[in-house]
Amino acid sequence: MVVHTLTRNWWIFAIRGIAAIIFGILAFLVPAITLGALILLFGAYAIVDGVSLIYGVARHGTAYMRHHWTLLLIGVLSLGAGVIAFVLPGLTALSLLYVVAAWSVVIGIVQIAAAINLRREIAGELWMALGGILAIVFGVYLVVFPGDGLLTLVWLVGAWAIIFGLFSLLLSVRLRGIHEGALSPSR
Repeated sequence: MVVHTLTRNWWIFAIRGIAAIIFGILAFLVPAITLGALILLFGAYAIVDGVSLIYGVARHGTAYMRHHWTLLLIGVLSLGAGVIAFVLPGLTALSLLYVVAAWSVVIGIVQIAAAINLRREIAGELWMALGGILAIVFGVYLVVFPGDGLLTLVWLVGAWAIIFGLFSLLLSVRLRGIHEGALSPSR
């Protein structure tokens, strides 16, 4: 059932990937972005990410919830991070750095757990695991080198978002292929 639900909703991962890539490109195109704008840009991305995941899980009711706890948790964490960014826009650069770092590490851990749970059910879960590893590395880097400044944070966030977005798109392509293969008549 988990594979069927994931493959049927492959588009959720495509939306996440596209939103991340757009966010990353904007971070590079406007490197002199203010802290407030960065907070709002991050908040918008995190809300789109969270809502798309929560919607995908909620669409299938409570019957499958125990199988989807990781996706729901990622969605709730992303939505929470986005709301915090909008409710507390006066955060300092260092506070934003730690919010982004904590969010990234937690999302990475949960995403790796989801990939491990899926490894027996689908091929291609490696993309989800790699996205999780990348998220953890990014979060740890922010904590270890907080003095790199906001401009570096903008570039790091941009690069991370583009790479994460590409991994999400690759996962969505794989899930779509599995879904379409399941819909094709048997030979």
